[in-house]
Amino acid sequence: MFYREAGQFKTSYQADQAMFPIRQDRIGIAVILAVAFVVIPLTGNDFFLNSIMIPFLVFSLAAIGLNVLTGFCGQLSLGTGAFMGVGAYAAYKLTTIFPDVNVIFLVLVSGVFSAAIGAVFGLPSLRIKGLYLAVTTLAAQFFLEWCFIRIPWLYNSNASGAIEVPKREMFGIAISGAEATPLARYFVVLSVTVLIAFLVANVLRGRIGRSWMMIRDMDIAAELMGIRPLQTKLMAFAVSSYICGIAGAMMVFFWLNAAEPSSYSITLSFQILFMVILGGLGSLGGSFLGAAFIWILPVFLKFIPGMIGLDVAAETVEHLTFMVVGGLIIFFLIVEPHGFARLWQIGKQKLRVWPFPY
Repeated sequence: MFYREAGQFKTSYQADQAMFPIRQDRIGIAVILAVAFVVIPLTGNDFFLNSIMIPFLVFSLAAIGLNVLTGFCGQLSLGTGAFMGVGAYAAYKLTTIFPDVNVIFLVLVSGVFSAAIGAVFGLPSLRIKGLYLAVTTLAAQFFLEWCFIRIPWLYNSNASGAIEVPKREMFGIAISGAEATPLARYFVVLSVTVLIAFLVANVLRGRIGRSWMMIRDMDIAAELMGIRPLQTKLMAFAVSSYICGIAGAMMVFFWLNAAEPSSYSITLSFQILFMVILGGLGSLGGSFLGAAFIWILPVFLKFIPGMIGLDVAAETVEHLTFMVVGGLIIFFLIVEPHGFARLWQIGKQKLRVWPFPY
């Protein structure tokens, strides 16, 4: 009744192959975009934008990048944090070398360097896979972390060893640096995230996306059908690293304003991996759901004791948050191992036949 395709006829192949062929999906996406671009900027304060929405969008984009590699191509990676760091340091060097170029363009270009590094470390994927490939990407994580610390040229030999974001403007409005308002940075991060999510969705529906999924499902059969494993896997590594590099650059330029090598540690890689697993492997929408669960839920849990009048120490709230989130992760993995995306698919299927029995 609420979500039913009956009566929605397709009169052309183009209409049948549309990204959102069902009217309810188009309405839902329009509502989500209206809330993101209009309602949240009008109602959200600086804390909500800077501490919740901006990092949520950054982590969602990073989860999309990892999902391309792990969820759609089936290549396990534990080096997401390092690839994000490559994008951040590349963007920092580009802003130093080209101070007059638009910072958004430099952030997008920085992903190219991350893609190149990701393709290099993806070369072993032709011979090894599974946990052995994960160990290779873990080696990339540690090696790149070492580079971030030991190569002073990357951070312009700053005494602190950190990269500091310079002030940059667009149309007379500061969008990076300490002077940039959370609202301006939110619009930049939101626009880039929506654009890349739209492009990735189109790539996954085409020949490249189908070849990735063929490699994921059965690489030997895919090779017999004419898919070249090396080129396909390297392309997945490159695209995934490019997206993660942009997310890492936005993380420092439009959220933290400064970052140390520890900001892109193995902890960040596992955090992004948990987002993908909980949200749903092989689902772009699941990347957003997983990022919301891992990042937004703990923030709200920290404020619950104060909202109900309980005087609890900050460290106690922190420990309780870890316990609650960890318990919820175990619960959801037991109830639905395929993540929140699968729960959403089940909900839509029930809406198709409501109020009749499933």
